[in-house]
Amino acid sequence: MKPYFTFLFFSAFSFICTAQNTIDLTVLDDFQGPFSNWEIIGDISVDPHIDALQYAKSQARPLSKKEQRRRRKKGVIDVSPIKTKPGTGILYNNYEPGQEKHLLTKWEHGDLKLEMEVMVPKGSNSGIYLQGRYEIQIMDSWGARPPKYGDMGGLYRNWEKEPEKVFMGVAPLTNAAKAPGLWQKLNIHFQAPEFDASGKKIKNARLVSVHLNDVLIHNNIEIPRPTGGPISKEETSEGPLMIQGDHGPVAFRNIKYILLSDLDVSLNGLSYTSFKGEFKDLEDISAAEPVQTGQIKKIDVNLSGEEDQYGLVFNGELNVPKDANYMLTMGFTGGFDLLVNGKSVVRANSSYDRGQQVGNIFLKKGTHQLELKNIKAAGWLPPRLGFSIRTIDSNPKKLHALDSYPPSVGYVSPIYVDVGNRPRLLRGFVSFNGNDEKLSHTLGVGIPGGINYIYDLRAGNLIGAWRGDFVDATPMWHSRGNGAFQPRGDVQWTFLGHPLGELDNLQQEFSMDDTGDYQPLGYVIDPSTGLPSFRYRYKNVEVENKIIPTDNASSLINEISFPEGNEQNWYYKIASGKVEQLKEKVYVLNDNQYYLSIESGHTPVTRKIDDQTELLLPVNGNTIKYKITW
Repeated sequence: MKPYFTFLFFSAFSFICTAQNTIDLTVLDDFQGPFSNWEIIGDISVDPHIDALQYAKSQARPLSKKEQRRRRKKGVIDVSPIKTKPGTGILYNNYEPGQEKHLLTKWEHGDLKLEMEVMVPKGSNSGIYLQGRYEIQIMDSWGARPPKYGDMGGLYRNWEKEPEKVFMGVAPLTNAAKAPGLWQKLNIHFQAPEFDASGKKIKNARLVSVHLNDVLIHNNIEIPRPTGGPISKEETSEGPLMIQGDHGPVAFRNIKYILLSDLDVSLNGLSYTSFKGEFKDLEDISAAEPVQTGQIKKIDVNLSGEEDQYGLVFNGELNVPKDANYMLTMGFTGGFDLLVNGKSVVRANSSYDRGQQVGNIFLKKGTHQLELKNIKAAGWLPPRLGFSIRTIDSNPKKLHALDSYPPSVGYVSPIYVDVGNRPRLLRGFVSFNGNDEKLSHTLGVGIPGGINYIYDLRAGNLIGAWRGDFVDATPMWHSRGNGAFQPRGDVQWTFLGHPLGELDNLQQEFSMDDTGDYQPLGYVIDPSTGLPSFRYRYKNVEVENKIIPTDNASSLINEISFPEGNEQNWYYKIASGKVEQLKEKVYVLNDNQYYLSIESGHTPVTRKIDDQTELLLPVNGNTIKYKITW
């Protein structure tokens, strides 16, 4: 039988919405007062070019009459970098010197999963203090390289003088911060310190993981003591969440959390039966003669006494403390079947398989019969069997022996494609914005300096861009592969379909499908830069499309040239979605996810198609040029 492998990957920070607590941002009732610099607002927009902290400080400093006359003479106009609208849904720190209170929750937490979105104006910063003691930095760190502990997402240091008490903080693994004024996603999984009955600390606090904009920036980081500026230097098992309010204006929304607890689950009366043989199907062991039986405390694959060609059956009573939906996670090599009360919950019926799978089952409080079968006939795989159980608001409880499924089991080393001194190009399939439909003719382009993009060759369209590492080609190249690569960063997706079209009227939509009007002509590589120039023919006109980074790798410039000159009723679409204008020829896209600025002399046309706003530029023979910044 030819080996076949199944791989399932699970996010370390994923939440199930039904069990989340949400901070009510229609009022401030979740927080302790006073609220002098905190308020609830409905909307916010930020000018990314004005230092908001310096502006706030300048407004608080009275000007002399001489300075006022000088500013009037020079025509200086003070323009606030932040505009807000009344309403609800956003927590806003309306910072000004003298009004700079921190915000603490009324509730306290131990182990915690926390997610939120945060908007940091230019020059501003804040912090999320877990238990009021351990700070995850919120900072305008756009473009910082390499990031330090004081940059966005960093675990901050303390200010102790005694050498044995000094903690220098931990920098993020990479800088995943976006430009000021854009919404950024932060996901934190925190484990509280533990204490014995006498109150002595026996286990330090820990960051299980922190993701910024879907990029892992901390992984299993121990926190030996409180960081700078805590509510107390004395560590406890629980404490309030604190949001720093004395370092500048900042906004938060969609704050959700899960208070995690240990799960009082047990597996009692556990017995095992081992078998010897080349079992290719789980049902094969039913006709086999047992080799050994016995009573045990935990699931242990080593009880087979074999490295390969074995079968195991475990039986016992699973005791759960409450009525709840339980997630049963199996890590395995070979094949397995996990049954609760005679019903298969999760199963992989092959002796050559390996990976992790999760099954869900609702169980009432009390005792339930559990049976676990395991077979293996793949000599190239080590014996592995792990079983853990959790609810959405609990930490996982492992019910297997440590060496039955050792920590950090990794069956596949990821196949990363990195960028060196020259750009890297990779053809493959891509799922646009995580949807199920894969685009089959896409090219990933990685550029030195850490800026990357995806181009749809069939549509002649820049469909996504991200900053940081290039791509994970494991799904494409491992084993049989599926032809797809995965960007290793937070992708700013644009839109699908052809961006160039001849429109009879401004209600006509651009083509989404292949038509005879569009003929891809491939691309050529510029020998001086190593970057591709894309070419295609639209009707009888050849189009050239160059995508180049700015000098500081902060943005991408998209240039589209039409050598045939002016064409009537031709338009080029540069944006589709939620489009808001910040100032002349500068826009923010898709609910403050990225900026777009028109760099050429074209006058944009704005239109509504269904529920989408589109920005079109008339094709007038001049090169179209616009910039995407995030």
